[in-house]
Amino acid sequence: MSNLLPTIESFAKGTVATAAGLGTVGVGLLFFGQNYLIYPSAFPPGSRTEVPVPTDFDLPYQDLTLNTPDGVKLRCYLLTQRKELSNHGAKHIPSSEEETDEQFAARRPTILMFHGNGGNVGHRIPLAKVFYVRLRCNVLMLSYRGYGLSEGNPSEKAGIRIDAQCALDHVLSHEYLSQTPIILYGQSIGGAVAIDLASRNPHAIRALILENTFLSLPRLVPSAMPVLGPFAFLCHQKWDSASKVTSIPAETPMLLLSGVQDEVVPREHMQELWQLVQKRVPRRQRDLHAEEGSDGLKDESIKNPGAGAAKYSRFVEFNAGMHNDTCVQQGYWSAISEFLDSLESIPPIPPAKA
Repeated sequence: MSNLLPTIESFAKGTVATAAGLGTVGVGLLFFGQNYLIYPSAFPPGSRTEVPVPTDFDLPYQDLTLNTPDGVKLRCYLLTQRKELSNHGAKHIPSSEEETDEQFAARRPTILMFHGNGGNVGHRIPLAKVFYVRLRCNVLMLSYRGYGLSEGNPSEKAGIRIDAQCALDHVLSHEYLSQTPIILYGQSIGGAVAIDLASRNPHAIRALILENTFLSLPRLVPSAMPVLGPFAFLCHQKWDSASKVTSIPAETPMLLLSGVQDEVVPREHMQELWQLVQKRVPRRQRDLHAEEGSDGLKDESIKNPGAGAAKYSRFVEFNAGMHNDTCVQQGYWSAISEFLDSLESIPPIPPAKA
């Protein structure tokens, strides 16, 4: 895997912090121009026109165009697994001669990648390469609207939430990827996108991997833009992960990866998210609660599920990790590899009761 790290390090140095551009103007811009501050898709310069492709990194891929329900075209990358990979360092997965590439891909995990708020999807290809080559996962790299070569303008409710659902729906309707365990990987604001999507599709998501994400954007404003902290209530782009993460059943494993030295998202955000992850309620207990009603709850563990409800989840901190270089810290990819391997022995989330 060492040959992959130089390209990842280049990625880390070249990406943009989640709060890039915040703190430059006043209260009026916070309210009226916050979309431009929160989603600096044109930064660094050239990000809307110069988008690297996977073949630049010796990766086979499909140039995938997704059409959202509101008529926006998203230019994404889809990397599906093959039995044999020529890339040096590719993990060996046993396969029979009769097995086709499609059948092989159908039994490997599928990663939906949700990137941070700066740059474009092409800047994250080094990360996709590790998932594809080292960990032998299928990878769908979503390019949000208004980013890279995708059409439209980014926003939360009328934008990126729709884009994420469109990407998931594509996998769920795919001929063979629909058979795979679907894992969401989100960095920074991409972590909020992943949490939101999983909260709306708990039956479809096998697991989440979240790196350096936040509790909500309004709660991030005081640290990202201290002078505007008192006016955080004006932030209409919420991405309220704190309220949504607990609606994801405890049977859905989560891996939280936190850079202790994160200069954009304070460490406390990831620590508090981890506390909330541990308070999630198992699906079985949710069903009991629904049957009995809030006043007739039989199972006391739903009131205080404790760490047992998150026994399949993990929280890993990297002492030297900053916002954009946590992914190159020692132990980062081994933590992800171990987490993915552990999913094979964890029972999937039970279906909702009819």
